[in-house]
Amino acid sequence: MKRILLIEDDATVRENTAELLELSNYEVTTANNGTLGINKAKELHPDLIICDIMMPETDGYGVLEALSKNHSTQNIPFIFLSARTEHKDIRKGMDLGADDYLTKPFEEDELLSAIESRLARMAILSSYSETDNNEVQERLKDLDDLRKIFSEQQLQLFKKGETIYEKGKHANFFYLIKRGVVKAHRMDAQGKELITELYKEDDFFGNHASDPHSSYEDFATAMEDTQLFAVSRMEFQKILSENPKITLQLVEVLSHNLSELKQQLMDMAYGTVRRKTANTIMLFAERIKKHPLKSIRISRADLAGVAGMAPESLIRTLSDFKKEGLIDIEGRNIILLDPDGLKAIR
Repeated sequence: MKRILLIEDDATVRENTAELLELSNYEVTTANNGTLGINKAKELHPDLIICDIMMPETDGYGVLEALSKNHSTQNIPFIFLSARTEHKDIRKGMDLGADDYLTKPFEEDELLSAIESRLARMAILSSYSETDNNEVQERLKDLDDLRKIFSEQQLQLFKKGETIYEKGKHANFFYLIKRGVVKAHRMDAQGKELITELYKEDDFFGNHASDPHSSYEDFATAMEDTQLFAVSRMEFQKILSENPKITLQLVEVLSHNLSELKQQLMDMAYGTVRRKTANTIMLFAERIKKHPLKSIRISRADLAGVAGMAPESLIRTLSDFKKEGLIDIEGRNIILLDPDGLKAIR
């Protein structure tokens, strides 16, 4: 019988939820505040933790942060259960490493489904560690199998312009894009934004370092409404360590991205303004998966950030390209009229 720790200060909610879980054949231990919940988690090592956010002594965020720093409790699936429905509250909980976030009032089936999926995932990962490497490689043969693991996670939604993670913040997750486009970016010494990478549908991104104290090296921002799957850094490292073939394939993808970034930096350093602008337009068109003759909707600031030039210079060059019949401009949309002509610019 799986043991669940329920941390909830509201007596009525605590008792009703505990009864529901017990009727569903779970062993339930309860705590009426965050501090007590932390102590019970370290003592009992439950299979899963359900925790309210607004509580006396230590709130839910503090509980998750404390347990994440403890080696014996950091891998326990953690579900927030809260009346706070603001998107920023949900994002904060997920950024701290929560596996799920349910809002009150909740449906019984919703809670039980969340619990069952988290326990099933842990069982699958545990079964991987109990098999030899050859058997594991048969389970995860390529990056498509890895994508299937990611797709079992809760879908996270980001509006256009919303920050996914910030430079210097603790690297909790590695991401897979289901839909949308994400830019990785940083600021140079003069305060100008430099876009270091563009990620599209089916791309992986994030910090995959094995160092548990590592931080993100860039900012990541949604360039359009975006849907992501996220796997915790520790879980991701476990998958990679048990699947050497997957690790090598992922390294190849990341190495290719680094080669592209190196070429981009070379173009920024030595390319003409016309070449930088043309290459950047084609890069966006390819990454956003648009047909060459279709329009791409992209801000001038983002184009300038990738090209490494002042927005004013970019705008003048776009105007020249339009006059030359290489592109057309409709509002914020750039229509590629002559992709071959853009590629030929030096």
